[in-house]
Amino acid sequence: MAAPKKGRRSPGGQGRPGRVLALILIAMVALTGGMFASGHTTPRLGIDLAGGTSFTLEAKNQPGKPNAINKTNMNTAVGIIERRVNGLGVTEAEVQTQGDKHIIVNIPRGTNAKQARQQVGTTAQLGFRPVLVSAPAMKAPEPTPSTSANGKDNGDKSKGDKSKGDKSKDDKNKSSGSPSPSASTQGRPVTDALKADGTATPGATATVSPSGKTDDKSTDGKTDAKKQDDKKAPTPTPSAGDTAALQKKLDAVDCTTKDGRAKANADAANTAPTDPIVACRKDGTTKEILGPVAVEGTGVTEANAVFDSQGGKGWIVQLKFNSSGSKKFAQVTGDLATKQPPQNQFAIVLDGEVVSDPSVSTSIAGGQAEISGGFTQQSARDLSNVLSYGALPLSFDVVTEQTVTAALGGEQLRAGLIAGAIGLGLVIIYLVAYYRGLALVALASLACSAVLTYTIMVLLGTALSFALNLPAVCGAIVAIGITADSFIVYFERIRDEIREGRTLRPAVERGWPRARRTILVSDFVSFLAAAVLFIVTVGKVQGFAFTLGLTTLLDVVVVFFFTKPLMTLLARRKFFASGHPWSGLDPKRLGAKPPLRASRRRPSATVDPKEA
Repeated sequence: MAAPKKGRRSPGGQGRPGRVLALILIAMVALTGGMFASGHTTPRLGIDLAGGTSFTLEAKNQPGKPNAINKTNMNTAVGIIERRVNGLGVTEAEVQTQGDKHIIVNIPRGTNAKQARQQVGTTAQLGFRPVLVSAPAMKAPEPTPSTSANGKDNGDKSKGDKSKGDKSKDDKNKSSGSPSPSASTQGRPVTDALKADGTATPGATATVSPSGKTDDKSTDGKTDAKKQDDKKAPTPTPSAGDTAALQKKLDAVDCTTKDGRAKANADAANTAPTDPIVACRKDGTTKEILGPVAVEGTGVTEANAVFDSQGGKGWIVQLKFNSSGSKKFAQVTGDLATKQPPQNQFAIVLDGEVVSDPSVSTSIAGGQAEISGGFTQQSARDLSNVLSYGALPLSFDVVTEQTVTAALGGEQLRAGLIAGAIGLGLVIIYLVAYYRGLALVALASLACSAVLTYTIMVLLGTALSFALNLPAVCGAIVAIGITADSFIVYFERIRDEIREGRTLRPAVERGWPRARRTILVSDFVSFLAAAVLFIVTVGKVQGFAFTLGLTTLLDVVVVFFFTKPLMTLLARRKFFASGHPWSGLDPKRLGAKPPLRASRRRPSATVDPKEA
């Protein structure tokens, strides 16, 4: 038999195990350093451990809209729900898609669960409303009565000139149209605006600009508006009390703060579409009184963000309406085009918030329109997504809802850690009792796997908001057995080689190829099960699947880059190589066969001539 060529190693041999060990140790140090550099040394806990409320929403197609569930609409829905939840004053809320048609909403403790369910479970409402009054976003100052130098109210002085005061008051009310003598200066245009009919007449095709400025150069806009109003059927107008209430509400709203905008938008969202509202612009620059909904968002069939390179307008949003929406949009833009700012604007309102309020120069007929002026690519896409979402509405069903207190979450975490400690203790006892010295290799490998798993989970929580929930803890506990099983497979292959009469060093190398195949097949089955479970399940079960898949991959890394090279080095040590009784590799205890080189031929039997 030809001798093997010089330099050729046996199958599974590893010539430089020290370098491989150094590589994985460097990776462990780098992950640990990254963990401390991130400022977080503990994994991010899920709602079930930290306390709070978790909802799983499932999107439903509405009749006539079979393709409404798509990635764009789901991402838009996530943004809308996240804005709703943040409007409740919630911090660190998590809203994310899961699969093709599920959205997970995790709300930390301290939030009203009933109110949160109402916010996340309702379909977004989109509508086009005419702008009646626009004012600065800041809250109007409270009026204070003026006093004279002697501390007496100046009203006593005006009381002496009764006839003059009454005449000035009558003239003021007549010129302003205010229903109340106490109406503020800002409230004077409100009455005329609210009395205007929200329905419009058709006109010519034009574009709109989101800048809020009108391009209408007509100097006789009031006359045209009056002629159009004469042709319309009479419509009910708000009473003086309603007008004063809207003006008072407008003065009281402060859109410069997040809480103020959230409160105003919530009130507007809960108002009937046929009633006027007070709403804030999304950027918090203005607050507006808006008329009833003139065109519903379901009238939009398509909205796209397009870059206009030929016209030089930059990014624009193109709209297409259905037949009903086209007719209504032509009417309302025809009416708005005859008015002066800000009453020539229409507001795109989503859940009570003014997303955009472009101005109109002429009527827009034909079922197509474009909104242009100062858009960036992202802002144009955001607006088109909002309009598309109104055109393709999604309804959501709350599939699961779980509310966990912080105390209960702490108890669950404590119970999970105790269960993990008990499981790890039993594994250690078994390894020490059965494998003796080899148990040190198994424990070192388990420690390496634990460090890698812990640091990666902490970094994932910082970078990707991965939260460790109770099922994920269970997955980590199950992974202890899976990891230990890989070590056992390798150890048993080595012991089988020793039973065949080989020494430790060749046994370590010859047993590795067989153990490697078994470990890879076993881990592949575990990882495949975890992947399928992660894809087909929703909710917190995915935490179990993710942790199980992660620890299975790390098991392969640890066995290949830590356990195997460590065994190669230990096989060169006398304690293990000589088969010490406490090494776990004692040939006598394993029932090894005598070495082949020590066997001798039995002498041939002699034949007695007499017997022959």
